[in-house]
Amino acid sequence: MGFIIDLFANKIFFSMFLSFFIASTLKIFTNWIMTDKIEFEVFIRTGGMPSSHAATVISMTTGIYLLEGITSSFIIAVTFALIVISDAIGIRRSAGKQAEIINELMKDTKKRKFKSKILYEILGHTPRQVLAGSIMGIVISYLVFFL
Repeated sequence: MGFIIDLFANKIFFSMFLSFFIASTLKIFTNWIMTDKIEFEVFIRTGGMPSSHAATVISMTTGIYLLEGITSSFIIAVTFALIVISDAIGIRRSAGKQAEIINELMKDTKKRKFKSKILYEILGHTPRQVLAGSIMGIVISYLVFFL
């Protein structure tokens, strides 16, 4: 039990956890606004508004900066954040678009010689979703460190 208390007492971990939790919870509401359906599984899915990946890694990077300044740890965190964000906007978003096209092709195919389930299409993020998550990560880190 002491480990968990120590973990949440760590400001970097706590700001990362809070950023992920708040961003993931907001995805339920933004999805509800867009689809008129409440889907709690959106909390753990990839994609959606805001980006919980961006919120988490930017919160980590901001926390390291606030705690240590511009150190090697901060440079490593920035590099890690850039990789995660470029993956979210680039590779995973492209994979989601491919899944969308494959799903359309599957619907159009009259004779199916093989069985396939519908692919999940929302894998990545738009730049706006990443920006929203990033701003959230910065703000939450500042609140955790200075409140």
